[in-house]
Amino acid sequence: MLEKDGGPLGSPISSEQSSWIGSLVALGAIIGSFISGYLGERWGRKRSLLCSVVPFLIGWILVATANHVAQFYIARLIFGIALGFPFTILPMYCGEIAEVSIRGALGSFLQLFITFGLLYSYAIGPFVSYTVFWIVCAILPILFFVCFMMMPESPYFLLAQGRRDEAITSLAKLRSKSEAAVQKEADEIQVILDEAFREQVSISDLFTVKANFKALIYTCTMVMFQQFTGINVVLFYMQKIFIAAGSSVPTEQAPIVIGAVQLLASALTPIVVDRAGRRILLVFSGIGEVVSLCALGLYFYLKEVVQATDVLEQISWLPVVALIVFISTYSVGWGSLPWAVMGEMFASNVKAKASGITVSVCWFLAFLITKFSSTMEEALGNYALFWTFGGFSILSVIFTVLLLPETKGKSLQEIQDELNGVTSISQDVENVTKK
Repeated sequence: MLEKDGGPLGSPISSEQSSWIGSLVALGAIIGSFISGYLGERWGRKRSLLCSVVPFLIGWILVATANHVAQFYIARLIFGIALGFPFTILPMYCGEIAEVSIRGALGSFLQLFITFGLLYSYAIGPFVSYTVFWIVCAILPILFFVCFMMMPESPYFLLAQGRRDEAITSLAKLRSKSEAAVQKEADEIQVILDEAFREQVSISDLFTVKANFKALIYTCTMVMFQQFTGINVVLFYMQKIFIAAGSSVPTEQAPIVIGAVQLLASALTPIVVDRAGRRILLVFSGIGEVVSLCALGLYFYLKEVVQATDVLEQISWLPVVALIVFISTYSVGWGSLPWAVMGEMFASNVKAKASGITVSVCWFLAFLITKFSSTMEEALGNYALFWTFGGFSILSVIFTVLLLPETKGKSLQEIQDELNGVTSISQDVENVTKK
């Protein structure tokens, strides 16, 4: 809308202004990840998430009253700060409230609802006025606030604060059991917390403690591969890709089709992740990305370099199919699982700080790719851009197969033991039982 007629600005914005509007969210999210990490430790997971509604509403007020492009810049930066809260705290919250058997599924719901939000905007945006659009978007954070008020605080946070009675009540509500029935689990959590909080923790412990450092390397590498698949380029410039490819699909409908595919694929992950495991889904996802990105690169190579018009007419379907394969395979693995694994790998005493760093790395890379992808496209061509992303997808498969540990079916303590190179008692018992 802003590029076509300028919307409330009265005149269309330039491609440079569009790139800043698209990328400033990522810069804001870097700031938001550290703010939310701090508040998550001080105020708790629930209250911090509820606070994210404030910057969301400020952002939509700025969008509603915008009459200059600079106001859009500020709004997008504030939206980014707001986004830092769910990306940092939700994986922590899910990892702490979930039972081991459903922890992966619950952690992967973040990506599912991201795709729902994208489809929501894709399906409404092109067909309503500017005013109606911002109103229907601003309603969502209000609905979240009302619904999430009924959720309990993390029992890990409550026990860490010495609020045992509240933690017992929270656990009983989460498990749908009596308070007496969750006493044992509360005791187990307390033992983990006592061990974790035995010494004062600082940011340096993320780099000097073996388990923390390995977990940080794994999660930061995962979000790096998540961004270097080029997902933000596809989402922010999807219509441009369809136009450049000469697709017969109307540009207003193409994002809806892609958004629906993304939603369906993301819905598959919670169903299978705790059965198949994280690694196999990530490998499957990476292979699908490689195939689809190479296919997109081939199409644009034929279009931009070879200029094989006859061949292009015969494979005009390829960009649409490749995008569908890319979006679906990305959503099943690399879209959702880095956040689930981030919620699983860190000890409670460093989880907020580590999550803030991981999320900031993710959004810093998202900013670089979103802001400068058009420059790379002009310098190298679309085909080189897609092949570069395909190369990173190959590396993501190698990383998963050779380095990334599996967290399926393991307790938080077992994961910490594995990162420290210690074989836990429960693992020994399991191995003996298998023999």
